[in-house]
Amino acid sequence: MHKCMIYGEEDLSKAISDAAKNWLAMDGIWFQAVEKAYGMDAALALDREVWRQFAVIEALRIKKRLSLPERGGLEALEIAFKNRLVSVLNKLEIQRPDKNTLIVTIATCRVQAARKRKVMPEFPCSSVGQIEFPLFASTIDARIVTQCVSCPPHTVTGIPYCSWKFTLEGTE
Repeated sequence: MHKCMIYGEEDLSKAISDAAKNWLAMDGIWFQAVEKAYGMDAALALDREVWRQFAVIEALRIKKRLSLPERGGLEALEIAFKNRLVSVLNKLEIQRPDKNTLIVTIATCRVQAARKRKVMPEFPCSSVGQIEFPLFASTIDARIVTQCVSCPPHTVTGIPYCSWKFTLEGTE
């Protein structure tokens, strides 16, 4: 008879890490299969549609789980970013240059690292990020406006992968 396993804190952390790796592996395998069969443009078009839906679902689940307020501002967004599944795998650098601005930079990216390891071209994720990040942020708080600072294929020297600026508007 199989018994339900009760996790300790360390075991739970490992299980979450494994789940995040499995989720990202599935996402990558799916994307690469579409890319191989139909080309990069088709894969990106489908990926944008997936993220159009998933970014909202993930934000709503995080909001509910952590009881984040409807108008929680950039504080809620920062908490939400730290609780995204992908944040278990990628190193985020979060800056608050002023009270109405949050900058999130992905300092390490498993997707880009995997493509490099497989001698594949860099993933041009900007068009996907232009959907994912604004939808995630506005689901956390509708007053948040998102701007891309740097994201492949349009990167800024000195920024490792991508960087996004979030501004809280309508607070005056």
